[in-house]
Amino acid sequence: MTERPSWKPLEVTPGSAGVPADVEGLAAHLGSLDPAALLADHRAVLLRGFEIGEESLARVMPLLLPERLAYVHGNTPRTKVGENVYTSTEYPPEYAISMHSELSYSHAWPSRLLFHCVRPAAGGGATPLLPNGAWLAALDGRIREAFDGGVCYRQYLHGGRGFGKSWQATFETDDRAEVERLLTGTGTEWEWTAGNALRTRHLRPSTIRHPATGEELWFNQADQWHPATLGEDTMRELAAIVPADELPQSVTFADGSPIPDEYVVEIRERGLSLARDVDWQRGDVLLIDNIALAHGRRAFAGSRRVLVAMST
Repeated sequence: MTERPSWKPLEVTPGSAGVPADVEGLAAHLGSLDPAALLADHRAVLLRGFEIGEESLARVMPLLLPERLAYVHGNTPRTKVGENVYTSTEYPPEYAISMHSELSYSHAWPSRLLFHCVRPAAGGGATPLLPNGAWLAALDGRIREAFDGGVCYRQYLHGGRGFGKSWQATFETDDRAEVERLLTGTGTEWEWTAGNALRTRHLRPSTIRHPATGEELWFNQADQWHPATLGEDTMRELAAIVPADELPQSVTFADGSPIPDEYVVEIRERGLSLARDVDWQRGDVLLIDNIALAHGRRAFAGSRRVLVAMST
């Protein structure tokens, strides 16, 4: 059994920072810090005990995220609640979300993510974190070798009615020309189909090098895009109602050959089993290096509200 990495996020509290336990105390502390240097040293920073609320988050967010990005080309259902601030996910609570780096399937991705816990779940709902280098090292050699050539992601985005996300929600526009502008130069092939749907296809590597450290990192979402990780019952139900070429998302190896079910199941399970959980407390703010770390979500019960913002 692969040993869980000893890494954990840096935790900053009013006591450790020597400031009042409120938003002004946190803002004063952050004003003397370099978030980029903190992430370079620790990969993730958990700010806890500062009584941050959804409204007061705006006071500290600019100190942590230099420029907030829109969630364009995102494949997860979210609600936009502010200026490039979103619900973390609206995936059904009874299911875990496997480890991933945000938008790692895309041609561009955020380098930082910020999470804010407005309301923790009654039970479960932790956000697991895992260094992508440790995830890569934990995978069986046959899997790493098979993925050397990269992966091919495919999307079918309906035009307003259908299964999965629409292209309008995915690209935050109802203008076809704007979608094409966003896709141009990204290496994505696309076509508009009957019924105002959009098909896309693009090749991506399975690993990348961290721009600061040079470490090789597992950096793809093959397991999330592969139907095998949905479970056999869900796969059968999907096959009965959705043609294979109209699945919202699917993935193969770069040459078009299928990725074995057992490969993506091992990738998913290995990542979730090795990750370290952040068990949310009300008011927590978590800043992570999206390239160095993968994140996910444990299943939960009750109501949970966690917000997310992204930055270069």
